[in-house]
Amino acid sequence: MNNDGYVRILSENLKVARTFHAHDSGSITHMKQVDRTALLVTIAEDLSNEPILKVWALDKTEKKSGAPKCLSSLGIHNGRKQFPISAFAALEDLSQLAIGFANGSVTVVRGDLIHDRGAKQRTVFESEEPITGVEFREGPSTTLYLATTGRILTLTISGKGQGQPAKPLEDTGCGLGCMTIDKSNDDIVVVRDDAIYYYGANGRGPSYAYEGPKQLVSVFNEYIAIVSPPQAATSSKSNAIRTFGGSQADDLFNTSTFAVLDTDLKFVAHTEPLNSQIKALFIEWGDIFILTLDGKLFRYHEKSLQQKLEILYQRNLYVLAINLAQKAGLDSNQRNIILRKYGDHLYQKGDFDTAMQQYLKAIDNTEPSQVIRKFLDTQRIHNLIEYLEELHEHDKATVDHTTLLLNCYAKLKDTEKLETFIKSSNNFDFDTAIVMCRQGGYYEQAVYLAKKHGEHDLVIDILIEDSKKYDGALDYIWRLEPDMAYTNLMKYARVLLEHCPNETTQVFIDYYTGKYSPKKDSAAFIAVPAQQSGAGIALPSLTSFIPLSYRPALSGPSASTAGNPQTAMTEAEASAAAEPSRVYDIPKPRTAFSAFVDHPEEFITFLESCSEQQDVEDGDKIDLYTTLFEMYLETARHKTAAEKEEWESKAKRLIDSQQTPIDASNVLLLSHLSNFRDGTILVREQQGLRFDIFRSYTSANDTVGAIKALRKYGPEEPQLYPAALAYFTSSPKILEEAGDELDAVLKKIDNDGLMAPLQVIQTLSTNAVATMGMVKKYLSETLERERKEISNNRRLIESYRTETEAKRKEIDELSTKPTVFQARRCSACGASLDLPTVHFLCKHSFHQRCLNQVDENIDCPLCSKQNATIRAIRKAQEESADKHEMFQDVLQRSRDKFGTISEFFGRGVMSVPISE
Repeated sequence: MNNDGYVRILSENLKVARTFHAHDSGSITHMKQVDRTALLVTIAEDLSNEPILKVWALDKTEKKSGAPKCLSSLGIHNGRKQFPISAFAALEDLSQLAIGFANGSVTVVRGDLIHDRGAKQRTVFESEEPITGVEFREGPSTTLYLATTGRILTLTISGKGQGQPAKPLEDTGCGLGCMTIDKSNDDIVVVRDDAIYYYGANGRGPSYAYEGPKQLVSVFNEYIAIVSPPQAATSSKSNAIRTFGGSQADDLFNTSTFAVLDTDLKFVAHTEPLNSQIKALFIEWGDIFILTLDGKLFRYHEKSLQQKLEILYQRNLYVLAINLAQKAGLDSNQRNIILRKYGDHLYQKGDFDTAMQQYLKAIDNTEPSQVIRKFLDTQRIHNLIEYLEELHEHDKATVDHTTLLLNCYAKLKDTEKLETFIKSSNNFDFDTAIVMCRQGGYYEQAVYLAKKHGEHDLVIDILIEDSKKYDGALDYIWRLEPDMAYTNLMKYARVLLEHCPNETTQVFIDYYTGKYSPKKDSAAFIAVPAQQSGAGIALPSLTSFIPLSYRPALSGPSASTAGNPQTAMTEAEASAAAEPSRVYDIPKPRTAFSAFVDHPEEFITFLESCSEQQDVEDGDKIDLYTTLFEMYLETARHKTAAEKEEWESKAKRLIDSQQTPIDASNVLLLSHLSNFRDGTILVREQQGLRFDIFRSYTSANDTVGAIKALRKYGPEEPQLYPAALAYFTSSPKILEEAGDELDAVLKKIDNDGLMAPLQVIQTLSTNAVATMGMVKKYLSETLERERKEISNNRRLIESYRTETEAKRKEIDELSTKPTVFQARRCSACGASLDLPTVHFLCKHSFHQRCLNQVDENIDCPLCSKQNATIRAIRKAQEESADKHEMFQDVLQRSRDKFGTISEFFGRGVMSVPISE
């Protein structure tokens, strides 16, 4: 078509096949060929007259001119307003046509234009904005979509809703030529500067971002063909119809751009800049044609599917290739090839997870070894296990695949599959399986295998070192025989005390007191309540396959017993089912001491329980009580005042008991290290070291304690008073604290003669603390008393001298002068004396017959007892003269040393022996 009114028909090889004159005046501006028919609609415009629309039958010719037959012709009304046609649309049967004008009006033509039976025209829409697009959408009712520069509207022109005003869909319009219809789904396609928009029966549908100014749009198969104007055209505002789209595009080369988009797969299939502006865009013979203003026609042919895939492979667009193949309906084998290629590409990029997903999708026709070799690295084991699982699901796995899968389960902790294998098969090395489970974190399964084969040490090691189930490990130890239980208890004592202090301490107590016995369950089987209807299928736990004698005790009600109280077994019942104590060699308590490091409270509980036993050996008792005493003091040292007093009282009661076999030196050492003065005092008390007790108070300047010790021990240890006197007067502060106690000490010293007055004065004069006023009373009383004693002693001396002189005179007279006996009566019978008579120098006379004997050595019967006493005393004096040790002992214990020496001197101890 051109401005001369002629229509030229081209063949597929672009040769002019036919030319005919369609309109006598005006230019042909719009033309439409009805698909799959020979009908052609042309519209010619001349602004001086109404536009003329003609319908041609290309398969029929006029006999005279040979031109195609014109089926109908009519002028299009626009209210006598001469404006150019901006948009045109027609139904396939040409029963309705819509013509949009640049003045904003839309005229709908109805009728049988093919058979020229008349047609009616009506202006169905008017607006102040130019019409930029019109499209029909058929269905239960025929809807006309209208586009202006500012709005998108719908208008029902037939069917339900006919006659109602146009309904706006969106308050944003589009440029001229930027609206079309997708005949595959009857969606309206609108392109704007920012995106591509779809409008369906329910309003606006999806949109796809594609920025840039738009000039023309058309739908080609599943593609959207878009023409973008050059920069020069978009920067000019003189042509209002061409600038309806809005935003500017940044085109470096000032060229038009042609692009083919696939909105479904969201990719740009083709883009190309053209040096001249594009006048028309149309689809014919399965190709896209572009006509430029300079008369050039460009034809674009779609590549084959394989060519498309190869291009996508080269650009590493595998996801797009997969979607394209799926959209094209390729079979699974061909799609799997693409998936495998995509997987190889992702693997090379290091995206192993996504690569494995592609290999899994292509598993049906892929050699497994090719994939497995890629994922043998430990870091990619989770991908490998996915592939091995899929092989099993597709029945493509071999024995080697199964073995590899189990190793992967162990490392990736796929509990369900690994448990199934362990419970259902025995064809593997158990040691290796246990190591594999431990390395992979399958501790419950490792415990199950170890229990199954009686590896008790290994069970406990797994529970403690791997599972961290310390209570379960302790309970398991408690169920072992004594010898094995002791070995494991000592091996893991510290960690068990750290996490299960009370229970572990009780096991120690039971074992070291001879009361240990393995725990046993009370029943061989425990009933499990029936599965409720509607509940999911519960997988059996490994514990259901473990012999009940080795099953760990539950810390709370299990799922099987929570709903059935009759089947639940309490801990007390389990303990009651324990066997009687086994006979075993009880180890020495000292062997357990190191286990309780950093656990003082539990250690004290253990020591107290062991010390209460009756049949403990003496050496063990000493260890127990000494360590218990030390722990009491250590605990008290870290407590507050109130708690410290409580613990120290326990320590004091322990050493105060007569049955406590603790060495005094240990008590003193421990008390000194812990600054426990009561312990030091108690030991010194028991050993009679009262002076040391008093000295400990004075060295600490504890005046109150010193006074208490003086009052308590002073009567038994008099030497404390002189020491107290020196202490009380050692400083003004101590003297002030002592108060009246100084007078009491001086009185005691004076009364008991513990110190001579001169010694007292010397003691007080060592410093200037005590004043004369404090000792004035003591000195006056002492001087007065001593004056009296001197006077009394002088009188005694005088009397002793007189008596001695009298005795000496009497002895001298008896030795040198005759004695006259004048007695007339017998001193024995009282009768008158007659011969023979016996006279004694003591002046007693007796009948000889009254004496019963006559002997030269006979003593006076009346004086014999007194004489015998004197002789005995003399003999004792003579014997004691050689006993110097006795003299020294008495002198040491005597308070009056001079008096003692005088006494022994009087006994003759000091006299020189007379040689016979």
